[in-house]
Amino acid sequence: RDEILGDIQKIFADATTSILSITVRQTLGIIMGDAFKAIDIACHEAIKAGWMCEHGDEGRRFGRVIEPSTETHNLSVDVVQLKDIVGPHHSHPTGEVCMTMPVTEGAKFDGHEAGWCVNNPGSAHNPTVSNGEALVLYLLPDGQINFTK
Repeated sequence: RDEILGDIQKIFADATTSILSITVRQTLGIIMGDAFKAIDIACHEAIKAGWMCEHGDEGRRFGRVIEPSTETHNLSVDVVQLKDIVGPHHSHPTGEVCMTMPVTEGAKFDGHEAGWCVNNPGSAHNPTVSNGEALVLYLLPDGQINFTK
């Protein structure tokens, strides 16, 4: 009995630790199912209409959709359309939350399939889409992003 109770307590302790350490990406993935699909559809419609991802060239198109404001909790919203590319190096002084929407089945953004990823404050990378084309919507606190020259 004590051994079984010990095993049960360990299982609950492990489960509790897992629940308490759920990442923002996992939480967003859980709570954004229908909204995720609606945003994906809206982005494709806006690109088709010509007002989203209006800058850049084939393989790398981009644009800021919403400036940071009190209504957006000081987050800017940008969208990029990338196809099999390593983009320009940049850093995130205040962090970044990315929503990856594969256009090509199996396309990945920085190794992530469809869903959310979070780049911590001070992080930097070359945004990379592999295995096809993807849209990436990203939220930047105070709209802050620093491109390396």
